[in-house]
Amino acid sequence: MNIRLGLIGAEDNLGLIKSIVDEYPEFNCLSFEHSGEEELVEHLEAHSHHVDVWLFSGFLPYSTAIKWGKTSQPMYHTPYTGSSLYKTLYHILNNEQIKADELSFDAVHSSELNTIFDELGMEYDPAFLEEFIDESDIENSQTYLEHYKKSVEKFVQHHYDLWNENHTKAAVTCVWAVYTELKRLGVPVFRVTPANSAIKSVLNIIVRTHEMVRFRNSQIAVQMLEIDPFSGLSEGVFSSDEISNIEMRNSQKLLNYAKKVQGSLKTSGPGRYVIFTTRGEIDAITERFTIVPELEETLRIGKQDVTCGIGIGNSAYDAEINAGRALLNAKEYGEGAWMVLFEDKTINGPLGSAEKISYSYASAELQGISEETSLSVSTLGKIKSILDKWGKSEMTAHELAQQMQIMPRSARRIIVALQTKGYVKVVGEENPFPRGRPRKIYRFSL
Repeated sequence: MNIRLGLIGAEDNLGLIKSIVDEYPEFNCLSFEHSGEEELVEHLEAHSHHVDVWLFSGFLPYSTAIKWGKTSQPMYHTPYTGSSLYKTLYHILNNEQIKADELSFDAVHSSELNTIFDELGMEYDPAFLEEFIDESDIENSQTYLEHYKKSVEKFVQHHYDLWNENHTKAAVTCVWAVYTELKRLGVPVFRVTPANSAIKSVLNIIVRTHEMVRFRNSQIAVQMLEIDPFSGLSEGVFSSDEISNIEMRNSQKLLNYAKKVQGSLKTSGPGRYVIFTTRGEIDAITERFTIVPELEETLRIGKQDVTCGIGIGNSAYDAEINAGRALLNAKEYGEGAWMVLFEDKTINGPLGSAEKISYSYASAELQGISEETSLSVSTLGKIKSILDKWGKSEMTAHELAQQMQIMPRSARRIIVALQTKGYVKVVGEENPFPRGRPRKIYRFSL
């Protein structure tokens, strides 16, 4: 196994991390030094096709790369907590005339500092710590450049204010840019660098994860496609010969597509085709099961004319069964829909849709409700996923119909079946129009 590792780090610890990476025969390492956010993105843009996985020397370049959002490779960063933080504090307490409670910190969690100070038999002022804001807390409008710069500015200001007002005697930072700026401002500062054990720990995680991904990508994947046999007919022409010609042309196009995904093709009745390939190939062409491939270019067939179910399994039989179930679910959404059913019985789709949902076929809880109500686990799973995405448990029959892409009368039939067994109850009404009939609001408890 040879893993192409892209290592991006600041000048003070890049060599250290690289020396430990070189101890691992599993890695072929390409290292890149960066001193700011623009260099970081330049490296990612220029070398993403040359690496399998990225390792960042710190959390800030790592989170900036996530914010940038244009890298498909897995990403990791070396931790600065635990042994790394202990190493820095040991140096300060043994070599400097500074006490631990005279230091300001950034980017570590308060629980980490609490543990360290408890073991030292000391208390620390929470105001001396500036924690890092998780990616989920950052405003969506903020670009990756603003994210990087504002994080550095926030940490620098935190340390400088405490030192300037004589609350602290020195700063401890995990960020190279913060370290260099504080030195320029004359603030005594110490840089947390990753401990050897921390670096080895993340490298071991990368190796194990890569093995798992490689195994997952070799799983069998089956695509079951239905193509409208009348989509290529001229208006008013429905001869059996013309339909047969279209079938042969579609078969030839699908043979080319099967070659593109390293698969084999077989027909399974009029207008239905099955392609056997691997999960890795389908993962790539659908961009991790998020989009429908550009069929117009590959097959010269419109997307709306091809309905597809993708099944993943540990055997060809399991994958084909899952593909059939996925196709049935895709057809419920209409022509052109693509759904995927994974080996853990989680179904996802329609691919490429803003209303994409994910739910489980294997929920024991939903299976019990299915037996009580005669509704399928698939239908119940869709409702539960819609409610989770909706963010609340109340909706009208009209809203349920819109979300499930079914007729309102079908939605009402589902609600009645659930209401009869106590899984739905009326909690209010709404008037959508001044003269319209009030719509009942139902609360679901699945």
